[in-house]
Amino acid sequence: MATVLTHNAARLAGLVHPLPREVACTLVILGGAGDLSHKKLLPALYNLTLDGALGPKFAILGFSLEPLDDEKYRQFARDGIESFSRRALTEAGWDKFAPLLHFLSGSFTETADYQKLKQRLGDIESETGTGGNRVFYFAVPPQFIERCSAGLTQAGLIGQADGNRGFTRVVIEKPIGHDLASAAEINNQLSKYFAENQVFRIDHYLGKETVENLMVLRFANSIFEPIWTSRFVDHVQITVAEQEGVGTRAAYYDKAGALRDMVQSHLLQVLCMIAMEAPRSTHPDAVRDAKLDVLLSLRPFEPADVGKSVVRGQYEQGLVNGEKVAAYRAEEHIPSDSNTETFVALKCYIENWRWAGVPFYLRTGKRMTNRASEIAIQFKRVPRILYNSRPAPPLPANVLSIRIQPDEGLSLNIVGKQPGSPLRLGPVKVDFHSSIASPEAYETLLRDVITGDQTLFMRRDTVEAAWRFIQNILDSWEVSGSEPFLYPAGSSGPTEAAVMIARDGRTWRNL
Repeated sequence: MATVLTHNAARLAGLVHPLPREVACTLVILGGAGDLSHKKLLPALYNLTLDGALGPKFAILGFSLEPLDDEKYRQFARDGIESFSRRALTEAGWDKFAPLLHFLSGSFTETADYQKLKQRLGDIESETGTGGNRVFYFAVPPQFIERCSAGLTQAGLIGQADGNRGFTRVVIEKPIGHDLASAAEINNQLSKYFAENQVFRIDHYLGKETVENLMVLRFANSIFEPIWTSRFVDHVQITVAEQEGVGTRAAYYDKAGALRDMVQSHLLQVLCMIAMEAPRSTHPDAVRDAKLDVLLSLRPFEPADVGKSVVRGQYEQGLVNGEKVAAYRAEEHIPSDSNTETFVALKCYIENWRWAGVPFYLRTGKRMTNRASEIAIQFKRVPRILYNSRPAPPLPANVLSIRIQPDEGLSLNIVGKQPGSPLRLGPVKVDFHSSIASPEAYETLLRDVITGDQTLFMRRDTVEAAWRFIQNILDSWEVSGSEPFLYPAGSSGPTEAAVMIARDGRTWRNL
């Protein structure tokens, strides 16, 4: 038996969020003609223009080696919007957006090109009246971060976070390093040129509407907070499953793997939002302090724990949606003897008063049965008395499921009486989902960068705390030299992951 309640998300909350205010600013995209700009940044900026967030005192300047001028760059942007925007391109929308676009061809390593950038930026600021407010988006590989920072600084393009001549902000894409030492080195490089409140370390997963709504769910609803503790919660599962393989990211992915690519950033950040204490306010640093406390409370993995509580896997040949797909080691640009994991499952504990003894199970993988991202809070079963005294098996536990994708929303599984007589009990699913299209993650995050809101961006100490937690796992794998367990493409992962959670008398939720 299921009860499905569908609501417009805004009506359900009783709130209507105003459109973000227009901010005078020039956004300089270093790597402005790359894939990230084409598929994500420019379509997101187009949609922000439609929303009224980018006004006439806003400009976008692409900077990279490609031999483009303004008109060719506008065509590049138009192609990206037509292919990747969540909303269709309209001539009225394009007429509003196209004049914002500019391009300068130049090298990230040539000092003279940064002087040309300074001149071009000054001309644009004079024409548009952006008041010296600047955002530099580093859509570049990590090895160029210091060179770009130095070039901008030497050209006199970096001001204070909120100086008299306008603000300066810089956006850094993940990955922030490949281990704790390299992450600290990148952060040291950034600190030579920017104050911490100027640095926006972007993780697109945190811009998803449902992830943003986790704090609202917890702290704006009195029914949840009293039961959000070890007294009532049996365990928590966080799953990010993907059907696709490595695709065009093979060269990067084989050096990273699922633990670095997904767990260190996305899954641990979601864990923080689910598990953190109520922040003292909604100020960005108050929220980020609360998330940091969760990371610092995670029980470190000892070498012996890794073998028992962490499972890594790699997909082999199989069927996805009825189509045969190749094994990871047979993918283009992947070595035939690669030990890179495409799947990780782990059990961790948060050693604080709220969560003592509650296991958090995290899993992520490629070439899985379905594409699904979910947070499931399973509550403890009722005692074996009254309605639960005779059934075999016992009544199912209540589960609150928060779906991040593909169908954003939440559902609550409860037990109810089935119609008729004699008394029969069965599961009832109460389901809420949004009936309106949510903004893409990059729309939310770019809006926040422009308005200066760092709530959804990772601070230096948070990045390094996350790396510190998984470093022991990386070190243990390197010492052991063991190979990942294989699982067929189109499955739910290696059998060993099911065995790990079964030892605790629990099972993974179906994808």
